[in-house]
Amino acid sequence: MAGTGPQGRAERRSAGALESEVLAALWATDKPLTPAEIQSDIDGGLAYNTVHTILKRLYDKGLVLRDVDGRRGAYRPAKNAAELTAEAMHEALDRGPDPIAALQQFVTGLSPREEEALRDLLGGNGP
Repeated sequence: MAGTGPQGRAERRSAGALESEVLAALWATDKPLTPAEIQSDIDGGLAYNTVHTILKRLYDKGLVLRDVDGRRGAYRPAKNAAELTAEAMHEALDRGPDPIAALQQFVTGLSPREEEALRDLLGGNGP
């Protein structure tokens, strides 16, 4: 939700933040949502046109799919949150010059719970 700045003006959310909010609304349900339903779910004072623009951007990026029912279009995520996060992690590793060093840095920042889950996933739940 957009807050107010020090001079009482509404602070603008970045396009990335708005896209994340729209995706979160879509991930929170099992059915496709119309722009009006998403606008209502976000409840951040966004104009319908803004929501529609964000959905178009997400569609162009391949992050949402559009189901057409007459003139009314509804949107659903192309990937779930875990798939999208994993894809972003792979892309980040591919961009760097030393993916192994990046993985080492990443792993050292894991919480004990995350570390245990990673060990379980890798099949090495040792001492």
